[in-house]
Amino acid sequence: MGVRTYVRTSRNQSPPQPEATRSPVRTQRPPWFGLDIPLLLVAILLAIFGIVMVYSASADYSFGHGRAVSSIFSRQLLWLVLGSGGMVFLIFMDFRWLRKLAIPLMLATLFLLILVQIVQDERLGAVRSLFNGSVQPSELAKLALIIYLSIWLYNRSDQIRQIRLWIIPMGVILGLLGGLIMMQPDLSAVITIAILGSIMIFLAGGGIRQLLVVLAVGVLVGYLIIISGVFSTGTQRWIEFVRGLGNPYEYSLHVRLALQAFIRGEWFGVGIGMSMLKLLGLPFPHTDSIFAVVGEELGVVGASALIGMFLFLLWRGLRIARNSTDKLGALLASGISVWLVTEAFINMLVMVGLMPFAGNALPFISAGGSSLTMTLAGIGIMLNVSRQTAKQKSAEERSSHAVVDMRRRDRRGRISRPVRPSDPAVED
Repeated sequence: MGVRTYVRTSRNQSPPQPEATRSPVRTQRPPWFGLDIPLLLVAILLAIFGIVMVYSASADYSFGHGRAVSSIFSRQLLWLVLGSGGMVFLIFMDFRWLRKLAIPLMLATLFLLILVQIVQDERLGAVRSLFNGSVQPSELAKLALIIYLSIWLYNRSDQIRQIRLWIIPMGVILGLLGGLIMMQPDLSAVITIAILGSIMIFLAGGGIRQLLVVLAVGVLVGYLIIISGVFSTGTQRWIEFVRGLGNPYEYSLHVRLALQAFIRGEWFGVGIGMSMLKLLGLPFPHTDSIFAVVGEELGVVGASALIGMFLFLLWRGLRIARNSTDKLGALLASGISVWLVTEAFINMLVMVGLMPFAGNALPFISAGGSSLTMTLAGIGIMLNVSRQTAKQKSAEERSSHAVVDMRRRDRRGRISRPVRPSDPAVED
């Protein structure tokens, strides 16, 4: 005699999904995914703009100094290629590795600044360079400071509002860099270092009180430096600036020639290569004064377009920082973008007489291998931050889809346990 059993399936059972209807497995995105393409494009535009203007501003200058017309342009092009290679390398190197490189990089920077004083390669009354003017350690110092402070402040983010815990070590590193650069002398670089230090503290979460303390100390030190006569030209530049605000004819000859260039350029400029002021005494038209050449050859429209590109760069950098899932990445991206735009606007404001004269390079545009290389390195780090942020978000997205897929599989229908019917049939 056997017992007849009935098999009952669960009412919630769903038939197995055909392979074609199951959610597809997400494929890994290409390694370049996550690059901030708008930032990359504006960097390319600025680099092209710069190399064109360097050729235009330097051709007559090179010829007048007994060199080939394209000598400065060729060297700048070489630095552009080398700097672009470094930028690509930094794009694909995880920025978190900078934690291991920050201290060696800072020590190397200090060593090079000391070496400048030992070598004593004097140019234009200052000792600022190595290898026949090819390398300026003060340019490296700016990027090294941002990297070092980003990591230092990241590790001490919980102490940032307690001034007594960080003001001395911060003052030591800024003092070492500023003091060595002051010996060159390079007042503009010292001012830039001080500004960067203040901005980095604010970006790291410091309040208005902390920022005011740093700014007050910086202003006091700057004032003491100016009145001390350590920088013989510093006092004169300040006097000329104050007088020029009241009467433009009281500006320095350098600024007056720059203003004449802008006036001559009017709205649309006189055309690429057609500048006259670079032939009539405008000092260093391919470096410090290149913005004046831009204003004369491309007019207000061209100068405004250049300003717009730098503002766009700042916006993209701050956007990368805001979207970063890593505070270190946010500090690096915001610090670098603010540094580049600050340098650019100092140069521009000086050329139109709205700031005391300073020898800051115009990033991407001014001739100079050290400035261009460090600028491209900074762009590479910013693009790396955007890439790493996208990779992390993509990994989180894949993980989320995997969990959902597993839950979906767990909800498949299962065979219930055999249930005896209430009125079973019996067979003999």
